[in-house]
Amino acid sequence: MIRKLPEDLLAHAAETGTLSKEAEAMLGDWSRQAKEASYSPYSKFRVGAALLAKSGNVWLGCNVENASYGGCICAERTAFVKAVSEGDRRFHAIAITSDTPKPISPCGMCRQFMVEFGKDLLVLQFSADLAQVSSNRLRDLLPDSFGPEDLDVEAPQ
Repeated sequence: MIRKLPEDLLAHAAETGTLSKEAEAMLGDWSRQAKEASYSPYSKFRVGAALLAKSGNVWLGCNVENASYGGCICAERTAFVKAVSEGDRRFHAIAITSDTPKPISPCGMCRQFMVEFGKDLLVLQFSADLAQVSSNRLRDLLPDSFGPEDLDVEAPQ
């Protein structure tokens, strides 16, 4: 199910490049809802993500584990794959939460994966109760990253 950010909150994000507290809270809540679908029978470490596309669509993702471990996919990548497979390729922000008392940060693989869609992505990292949030731009979480601009091709849109 796709969520939609209200038009006024989307307009604020487009005009300022930031999210209002209300939009942040909505994304945090949606990431917590996404976490409930987590399939994590091995680690028991549930993660949820809510990805805000510039279209206003909000794509939810959860981590999905696999007995081979290497076949696992993180919540952030799940949300991106769902969005991209449905035609959204430009994004404002992603919210992430787990069951930990402090906010968690995306793993290195997810950081690299997200760079493909823009280093200015706002990454909101929430504690389990959503009371704590850490806000960073992806470029600050993965400095000197390798992305589409490093190839001799025009970056896809």
